[in-house]
Amino acid sequence: MSGTPGGAHASPFRQPKAVFAVAFACVVSFMGIGLVDPILPAISHQLNASPTQVTLLFTSYLVVTAVAMLITGWVSSRIGAKRTLIYGLCLIVVFAALAGSSGSIGGIVGFRAGWGVGNALFIATSLAVIVASATGGFAGAIILYETALGVGIAFGPLVGGLLGEVSWRGPFYGVAVLMAIALLATVVLVEPLPKPAQRTSLSAPLRALRHRGLLTMSVAALLYNWAFFTMLGYAPFPMGLGAIQLGLVFTGWGVLVAVFAVFGAPALQRRLGIARTLYANLFLFALTMAAIGLWTNQRTVLICCVIVAGVFCGVNNTVTTQAVMTISPVERPVASAAYGFVRFIGGGLAPYAAGRMVDAFNVHVPFYVGALTLLAAIAVLATARRELAQSERAQASEAPTAAPVPATQG
Repeated sequence: MSGTPGGAHASPFRQPKAVFAVAFACVVSFMGIGLVDPILPAISHQLNASPTQVTLLFTSYLVVTAVAMLITGWVSSRIGAKRTLIYGLCLIVVFAALAGSSGSIGGIVGFRAGWGVGNALFIATSLAVIVASATGGFAGAIILYETALGVGIAFGPLVGGLLGEVSWRGPFYGVAVLMAIALLATVVLVEPLPKPAQRTSLSAPLRALRHRGLLTMSVAALLYNWAFFTMLGYAPFPMGLGAIQLGLVFTGWGVLVAVFAVFGAPALQRRLGIARTLYANLFLFALTMAAIGLWTNQRTVLICCVIVAGVFCGVNNTVTTQAVMTISPVERPVASAAYGFVRFIGGGLAPYAAGRMVDAFNVHVPFYVGALTLLAAIAVLATARRELAQSERAQASEAPTAAPVPATQG
């Protein structure tokens, strides 16, 4: 991301109220990713489920999210972005509450799938709404979005640990309540955005993947997400910690995600450019995953490595999201849906595959595989250096040049 021409920088945190309403909903939505981490061992113990069965909470949620991404543009172009957000939030509220009320691992997995449909409608549309409504330029909007992601990921495990100490059902009910608040804020504060001149077809996201740059970024993200969700979905088991302790570990990880998404990523991208930032970041993450694999049974080392991984996750999230939104000529909601479809497949399959690999081999293997997928992601990105350079130029052209936003707009 290039600096603003002339040195003028508009703060990404001086925004209309509607943007903060959507950003709050994003915080809660992303809390749902890490919220279940501290309660995975408790669910396994209390519902007599194996770790492999429990990882299906991630798999059903993320695979359904991936497939549902394909319909988000079709839906929002017909009913409008605001109504799509509202319907997505409603689905999350309902299915999160149902998951908390379930009495079996199969029931929770099924309700997490329904939650995934709402999540897809919300995630793809929320990014488009923030980019369309935010002041201070495209880069500022992405930073705000990634801030919401980082805050949600940071505090999700802590909230999950605190509520999970009372009951494993607590985190699910907690998401339902917070999303209901976000739903109310969206209804009241977000103005309807104009519908696009042309309706998006169901095949648009798949056709968008014909663009070499977007396909390359999406495949690289699938490989990255394989490692990311292997760590997120399976690392809690060998730690052998209680719910609150696990919550604190993943909160430490999430704080680093937030800090490096907002501050580290832009600085690195200005200094190194998109391609070199991603290469170095993925390589360091691969080394960290290899260390997790090597010292899985050393609790202190495992905890430290998981927390440090937050640095690389934060940098990757911001740099990759900005690149995806500018690397192809398709409309941004379509690009977001296509990218989400591919990357969430990797995230969905990885935790379950990790459990199967542990059953077949040992607890070290999934993390070694995660390290290899990160190295493969570097190789994939290296085939699109020209497209990454074009994305960098596109981001530079979108840097804000206007004077700072008046306080009355916040």
